[in-house]
Amino acid sequence: MEELRRQLCEYGRRAADLGLVIGTSGNLSARDGDLVAVTPSGVPLDRLRPEDCPVLDLEGFIVEGDLAPSSETPTHLAVYAATGAQAVVHTHSVFATVVASTMTELPPIHYNSLLLGGAVRVAAYATYGTPELAAAVREALTGKQAALMANHGGITIGTSLEKAFEATRLLEWLCEVYVRALGVGTPAVLTEAQLADVITRAFTPPEHPRRPPFA
Repeated sequence: MEELRRQLCEYGRRAADLGLVIGTSGNLSARDGDLVAVTPSGVPLDRLRPEDCPVLDLEGFIVEGDLAPSSETPTHLAVYAATGAQAVVHTHSVFATVVASTMTELPPIHYNSLLLGGAVRVAAYATYGTPELAAAVREALTGKQAALMANHGGITIGTSLEKAFEATRLLEWLCEVYVRALGVGTPAVLTEAQLADVITRAFTPPEHPRRPPFA
């Protein structure tokens, strides 16, 4: 778990540097087998040390570390129980929180939405750290790489911390594009047929044969 705890510090600092979190908000975790390393409660993500990050089993019992785990740990553990994720990133980024406070889903106005599973659902509001929030997030993530949490923020998953973090960056970008588009007019939402065409195109890239050498 030593490497995963180091990565929590690395990506925690990156989240703070990019403005995806402020103060002690937001939390990250990573799984290795039956153990999960998670950021601690009450420590700003840009000040983390690997030894600050507690390690828990999948039932939520602490097996290593002196600090209390993040208050959102129940949600992280619920996500691991319901998905094949190996990492979870939760932030209170500005545009994700704006959309999560006003919409029931983030519609696919850009084809990169497909990287998160298409339209991003907004999980029903519940108090942070509760079983109710964990259940709502787990439902919203079904078949997706990202979800929004009503009046709260965003959450993403991945097969590694790197991939979960990149999904968080993409989620925030998509939310920002949507919010800014609303300031200009009514954003056009891509249809299912248009999204299907994107998938087809991804699997049939253009061919660029090498020019034969001159005789």
